[in-house]
Amino acid sequence: MSGATPSPNIWDTPDVYEVENRGVDRANVVEAAMETLHPFEGADLVDVGCGTGFHLPRFVELGCRSVVGVEPHPPLVSLARDRVRDLPQVVVHEAMAQSLPLRDHCADIVHARWAYFFGAGSEPGLAELERVLRPGGTAFVVDNDATRSLFGRWFTRANPTYDALAVERFWHRQGWSREPLTIRWDFDSRDDFEQVVRIEFPETVAEGILAEHEGTGVDYGVNLWWRRF
Repeated sequence: MSGATPSPNIWDTPDVYEVENRGVDRANVVEAAMETLHPFEGADLVDVGCGTGFHLPRFVELGCRSVVGVEPHPPLVSLARDRVRDLPQVVVHEAMAQSLPLRDHCADIVHARWAYFFGAGSEPGLAELERVLRPGGTAFVVDNDATRSLFGRWFTRANPTYDALAVERFWHRQGWSREPLTIRWDFDSRDDFEQVVRIEFPETVAEGILAEHEGTGVDYGVNLWWRRF
């Protein structure tokens, strides 16, 4: 879709990204934190940047009344639609975050996980969240916390100009709150771990990580940014 920012990890290698999705936060720490802030049961939920739709069936399992996935990249839209074809309460739209094909005040929860909203420049998308949420609705954005965890150190190595303080200031200026969480990256095999590292980091950084780190997992600091409207 014209104007969409490419996401090379999932756009280029959706099969490996599927492995990554299965290995991220197996303890459901993020879900539990979201549930505390806004229950899923009976909610109408929108997943912005849903990719292959990995989380869409899970939101149904958690009790959401309806689930809408929004994704700008057509091949991923097709994969997401295939995933939810037997779930009548789920629909997937090909669209961008800054132009959601949804009516005003139609959602109770909006969720975006590692998609679109990484600080300055995301204001049009944030305005759309406010438009589609009902009064009392809650928006959630899951993002990396580069200030802690081993994964955070790897992220900083790969992105030396990333300014975590500036990103935090941006969210606070927009009226959002932060819930720092520690999750895990845990994979079933060393091969899975190596494949995922190689799609998430530039080649030189990835090879350095793999040379120095044994095993199949790592601690992972994330921020759950949230705002109630």
